[in-house]
Formats: sequence, structure tokens, C-alpha cells
Amino acid sequence: MNSQYNFTSIWGFKVFNDKLSKIPIQGVKNRVLCCSISPNNYGMTVKDAHFKDTLQKTDFLVLDGVYFALASIFLMGKNIKRNQGPDVYKHFIQRMEATSGKVFFLGSSEEVLGKIRDRMKIEYPNVTVGTYSPPYKPVFSDEDNQKMIDTINEFEPNIVFVGMTAPKQEKWSVQHREQLNTNLTVCIGAVFDWFAGTEKEIHPFFFRIRLGWLFRILYRPEIFKRNMGNQVVFFWHLLLVMLRLKQQPA
Repeated sequence: MNSQYNFTSIWGFKVFNDKLSKIPIQGVKNRVLCCSISPNNYGMTVKDAHFKDTLQKTDFLVLDGVYFALASIFLMGKNIKRNQGPDVYKHFIQRMEATSGKVFFLGSSEEVLGKIRDRMKIEYPNVTVGTYSPPYKPVFSDEDNQKMIDTINEFEPNIVFVGMTAPKQEKWSVQHREQLNTNLTVCIGAVFDWFAGTEKEIHPFFFRIRLGWLFRILYRPEIFKRNMGNQVVFFWHLLLVMLRLKQQPA
């Protein structure tokens, strides 16, 4: 599979550096796409070996936090294509609309999922939609996991969108990749709330100029406070590597 796509390897992660349109949907076995490599998630992987292993096993690890690309730019002279959560969602949902496909939303509350279903009927009427709100708990039981798997497989979607926040959504998607009867599993996190309208949506312009993170801080300052420590780890490691005081992470 790898020869079909361009990837950039940096700090132990193989980051998808290509067009989303090159990723097939129909006629292929389930692969996992995670919008999950960012300064924040890098910092999380330093403390969570399981999360690091999960991202390394992802089929398509795309650049969500654009500033993670600074490591590749400064150390290798190579940029990485930006494929942020809202862009990834819009790309694949438009392809499903064009082919009258089936998508499944796994995560969030029933209220949010209801708003997603309502908006989908208006904006993407050709897409058949399934949803499931898993229980809110730190760790799913075997029964919880089997219920989610069975519900998805009974629906037989082309794409499963997972919105459980990191690292839970990534770990669950990779762990159960072989058990899901779908073509593509896409972890998109906060996009559920943005599309549902339960959180203020950031205009695409600000993602294009790489300032989406700033507006998310303004809308949800508690997220910045929660994630600041992880982001500092990334920039600190980048500085040490550039000063040759630390080997590049592997």
C-alpha cells in the first residue's frame, strides 16, 4: 500500500503527505485514518506508549496540528500537507454524497448525533446515515465494544466517523480495525460538535492561514489549559534537537 501514497517519516511517525482523493473507499478492507498528529498529541505519546504505538499503526496519519510540520521543515527541509479534521470530514462526506454512500457516526451524545442526522438530511440527502452514542466511561467493557462493533457491522457503512476525543478514539479504531465491516474508519474528534452546531464552528479561512488553533482557544480556553503541557513538550524537544542537545525521537 505504501508505494501508492506519499508519506513523510518524522520522529517515529509516518505522516500522510498526499491528496485525500488518492485514498480509495469502495472495494477495500477497512483502514484507519487519524487526524491526530499535532504538537499536543506528540506530547501525549511521550507519556503514553500505547497511544504512540496506536498512531504508528494507523494506516493514514494526517497532519492536524499544522505546527507539528515544523519538525519536518526545520530538520529535513520538507513540509507536510495539511489535512485537518474539518477538511478531512468535508472531503469524504462529499465523496459519499456523490456516490450515495453510507456513513456511520460513532461517539458523542444522542443530542449531538440527532443534530448531525438533521443537518445531513439537508446538506447531504444522498448519504445514508447511522449513529450510535457509546456509554460515557473511561474504559469500555467487552460488552460495550461488542455492541459498537455489532451495530456498525449490521449497518455496513462505507465510512465510520469516530468522535470520542484523543487518545480514546484512535486506540479504539486501531484495536478493532479488523472486526469492523467498513472500508474506512476516520477519527475526527471535535468535528462532531462543529458539524452539529453544539460548538461554534471555526471558519475554514482560519484553518487555511494556520490560525484555527487560536480561535479554538478563544472559544474553548479550557482546552488550551488542558493541552498546554503537551504542546510545550513538543516545542521543547524541537528546540533541543535543533541545538543538537537531544537525538531525534524515534
